Amino acid sequence: MKAGIVPVTPLQQNCSLIWCTATNKGALVDPGGDLDKLKAAVANSGVELEKILITHGHMDHCGEAGVLAKELGLPIEGPHEADRFWIARLDEDGAKYGMNAEVFEPDRWLVDGDTVTVGDLTLEVIHCPGHTPGHVVFFHRPSKFAVVGDVLFQGSIGRTDFPMGNHQDLIDAITQKLWPLGDDVTFIPGHGPTSTFGQERKTNAFVSDYALS
Repeated sequence: MKAGIVPVTPLQQNCSLIWCTATNKGALVDPGGDLDKLKAAVANSGVELEKILITHGHMDHCGEAGVLAKELGLPIEGPHEADRFWIARLDEDGAKYGMNAEVFEPDRWLVDGDTVTVGDLTLEVIHCPGHTPGHVVFFHRPSKFAVVGDVLFQGSIGRTDFPMGNHQDLIDAITQKLWPLGDDVTFIPGHGPTSTFGQERKTNAFVSDYALS
């Protein structure tokens, strides 16, 4: 398995290109915008895209996912259906913030315990509500690698002041669902640099073992 990061939109959201080295098949996780930039990155990688994965319904993560899916004939998997209301307002939010965004219907809504495939890879789906109610994380256990969207960042956690956000739900999702996966898991967050769960357990001001003790 390999992964690359392409920051997109004015919010510099980390769109991830993940692919199976055995089959050269890949997926874009959270293609929120800047589609020309994303298509160029995929072309440069030589990866054959087979699907789009979505962590949650915020505009910077999925505003142009439907556009790309239609253009390339790709299915969209994710997020959890609890984020349907966010996706339903993409047109409205795009106009409000001056960004391109279009409502879409995923080909598959995901629930906790589901798996998604990319080539020969199997990623586990972990429902981690709090930032949004339908947020999911994608975890590749053999590689100890996760794409966590806006659940967790290097040194911070996702905002919970949006509609249907819940701070305690987010803390619980991180500590009860992500930490047990192991300190040696490397993750790509929705914004900013990568980190490991172990590093965040030591130093994160919101969810370190010290902060929660």
